[in-house]
Amino acid sequence: MRRPTLAALTLACLTVPALAQDNAAPVAGAEAGMKMANTATVKIKYATVKPADVMSSKLIGTTVYNNKKETVGEVEDLAIENGRTITGVVVSVGGFLGLGESYVVLDPSSVAIHNADGKWAVYVDTDKDTLKNAPKFEYSKKKS
Repeated sequence: MRRPTLAALTLACLTVPALAQDNAAPVAGAEAGMKMANTATVKIKYATVKPADVMSSKLIGTTVYNNKKETVGEVEDLAIENGRTITGVVVSVGGFLGLGESYVVLDPSSVAIHNADGKWAVYVDTDKDTLKNAPKFEYSKKKS
């Protein structure tokens, strides 16, 4: 019983539905999520992904729309605090063909994701000017 519960908690911490930010307490004695360390600290475990789960690869590159269905940006990345909780959605705004764009980090609770016929979309309640004037995030797509 403990192993499926741990797998479910781990999956909940790593999948995008965590954007809803459920504050459920972890199972006693179990630590969910990835660890920040320079070596592995736990024996390998496997998880089951449910059909309703959203993979981050489906969101990266997804167009961000406002409630008027206007394009206001594109999802570039997800910020994950200490390998456990999605704390930000990095969105590129402005620019043309990658020139002059800037980045902002949105709180996951202000982002809605939607899938219609296999096409993903992200919605925020704002406009282009508000995002262009939002606090900028220094972001490099490099993995180093």
